[in-house]
Amino acid sequence: MSGIKKVLCVAEKNDAAKGIAEIMSNGRWRRREGYSVYNYIYEYKYNLFGQNVVVSMTSVSGHLLNLEFKGPFQKWHSCNPVLLFDAEVEKYCPENVIPFKRTLEREVRECQALVIWTDCDREGENIGFEIIGVCKAVEPNVQVFRARFSEITPNSIRRACETLTEPDINVSDAVDVRQELDLRIGASFTRFQTLRLQKIFPESLSDQLISYGSCQFPTLGFVVERFKAIKAFTPETFFKIKVVHEPNEEESVEFSWKRHRLFNHTACLVFHHMCIKDPMAKVISVTSKPKSKLRPLPLDTVELEKLSSRNLGISANKTMKIARKLYSQGFISYPRTETNIFPQNLNLTMLVQQQTQDKEWGNFAQRILESGGPTPRNGNKSDQAHPPIHPIKYTNSLHGNKKLLYEFIVRHFLACCSKDAQGQEATVEIEIAEERFSASGLTIIARNYLEVYPYDKWYNKFIPSYTADTTFQPTAIEMVEGQTSPPQLLTEADLISLMEKHGIGTDATHAEHIETIKSRKYVGLIADQRFLPGKLGMGLVEGYNSMGYEMSKPDLRAELEADLKLVSEGRKDKASVLSYHVAKYKAVFIESVRKPKKLDEALSNYLGPAQEITEQEQGEMEIPLPVRKCPQCNRDMVLKKKKDSTGMFLSCMGYPACKAAVWFPDTVLEVKRDESVCPTCRPHPVHMLKFKFKRGSLPPMMPLEFVGCIGGCDETLKDILNTKYIRRGQADSGSRAHTSSGSNQPRTCGICHEPGHLSTGQIKINGSCNFCKMKNTYINEINLIKCIF
Repeated sequence: MSGIKKVLCVAEKNDAAKGIAEIMSNGRWRRREGYSVYNYIYEYKYNLFGQNVVVSMTSVSGHLLNLEFKGPFQKWHSCNPVLLFDAEVEKYCPENVIPFKRTLEREVRECQALVIWTDCDREGENIGFEIIGVCKAVEPNVQVFRARFSEITPNSIRRACETLTEPDINVSDAVDVRQELDLRIGASFTRFQTLRLQKIFPESLSDQLISYGSCQFPTLGFVVERFKAIKAFTPETFFKIKVVHEPNEEESVEFSWKRHRLFNHTACLVFHHMCIKDPMAKVISVTSKPKSKLRPLPLDTVELEKLSSRNLGISANKTMKIARKLYSQGFISYPRTETNIFPQNLNLTMLVQQQTQDKEWGNFAQRILESGGPTPRNGNKSDQAHPPIHPIKYTNSLHGNKKLLYEFIVRHFLACCSKDAQGQEATVEIEIAEERFSASGLTIIARNYLEVYPYDKWYNKFIPSYTADTTFQPTAIEMVEGQTSPPQLLTEADLISLMEKHGIGTDATHAEHIETIKSRKYVGLIADQRFLPGKLGMGLVEGYNSMGYEMSKPDLRAELEADLKLVSEGRKDKASVLSYHVAKYKAVFIESVRKPKKLDEALSNYLGPAQEITEQEQGEMEIPLPVRKCPQCNRDMVLKKKKDSTGMFLSCMGYPACKAAVWFPDTVLEVKRDESVCPTCRPHPVHMLKFKFKRGSLPPMMPLEFVGCIGGCDETLKDILNTKYIRRGQADSGSRAHTSSGSNQPRTCGICHEPGHLSTGQIKINGSCNFCKMKNTYINEINLIKCIF
């Protein structure tokens, strides 16, 4: 380490870079300009690696690189969407990010070490490796380190400097897998849905982007499922007995029936008559016991999103944006965490002490300190990376939603460091005609955490004093009729809970997926901020469900999220997880596209009659089914029509990267994939092909239509297609892989196929075969551009 004189530090945002620089330099930094007007360089001296070094602290603005398909595949009409599962992808630096890249390239040239200060989560680790890639391209020998921190405080930052580690490639790999799968799955389904449905429903969807995402659709599915449950709900009439006692004009008690309710009117009527006939109530028991209302658990991301939506009316998406700003400015700890247990080394007393100066909750914070200090109620979850969300610095200078959210986080923190609310619950049980009824009352003794946490409610409920074994005459004994109620539409908090329960997305992406289904108009919000599915959302979910692939269900994505976690932990390989899930979603896609009318029919129930499309348009949308694997790149090979529609060829889906293809001669009028599979050829499966030939192009007694194998085992087909002497991997020259253009167009006999018959000098185009003397009726063109078998 002794050779290090200058160190480049890179944070994820400019606010974070400035905050970290402020701490490391004790406020003595010098600001320089970068190539971006939004991100600066903060320069100062610091003792790092046991020596004094010059630090240049700068930042990016999120990801430096985007993932996109190569070349022509980026255009919507460039290919059949199924090709996007196998098309080559590449990472590139967008125009608006180039200034950040140039700043890194300039700064790293003078540095011997690079320290990554991006957020300590999956996305931050991936951004860190993007930074490393840019810097290593300019300065290959730069030493790379990772700073681990959860909050921008002096203790946390200095501890990170003293415990620098290596970046975690496994965590970054999990993001790479997720990005590529989201691109392939989303682009293929989105293009298919949009291009087809815009033609089928031009009046409703002509300008509508109909996107698909493997998290987006299950999120939509939860909303649709709840709506359909409400629609399908049939209310049932129930009956119950209610007993009212008014010992005086000021007191009234309602006793509940122990049977709760009955759905049989006659049965309830019998019990009611029994009670009316012998109405005297006897007090069976009077009990009193302590009752507690538990203080909240430390705050993790999911709870922050749910409670902010429920209590503050701030959407999850806005909540996370505000929380990210509060974190960057050093007011709260890192807001993306799955932990609800405070670590033992976190100085809770100091954090509570900071809040004693506030006019609203300062006295409560002081009482916590005077009554023995913070006593948090901990949960049982930890991501082993970040503590629960908590305030790390006091401020009273915030405004608007930032103030609301900061106040909520402070109050929640103080509440969970306080004590449970305490009360005394009294329960009275009575008997009338051998039927039992009960009533309960509550007296709050100590509000404790409720004093600082207005978001929870707990009320006194008065009940008169009763004595066991005494009797009284009820004021009323009534038989009450009611109806069961349907479930309610989902709130945002409900939706986030379902996403967490079923493993859809992560704590960092829940809000993003919800915003997407709102922006696509798949769902809307009614007056009380509950989700109502739109016509398009309903049709899409019902359409895919009717195909047999319940893509709105969480199973597919939940399995992927579980695998991503294993990748990030180094327990599963990046490549194998990627290939497995690409193949799985590709199979679903192919089956879905084979049943498009199911989608049309479902949507027509909401958008009106579907418009008929032409046979040509239908053909363009059809998915070519794989014939075999390409021996060169192992992608699928499919049948395609020539551009001039004069014939067919077998093409690798890896085109243009892989140009392997078999062009069938003009004598082939038609070729189709057969469902049967060759038992011999490998790699399995190699599908048989149905051929139809021109009349007069085959030897006598041979049928013009037959099924054969293109895999290499079928000698008859090899003879007919003139592939007998062509071997895998042969170059175009020196073999029978010729083009069909040019004046010296090579021809061969359709009967004997002797190797000596390759040149026009050995066969008369208008004559007979020099070897077998057969007439030119049976002379065929070699029209194979390249044979790879």
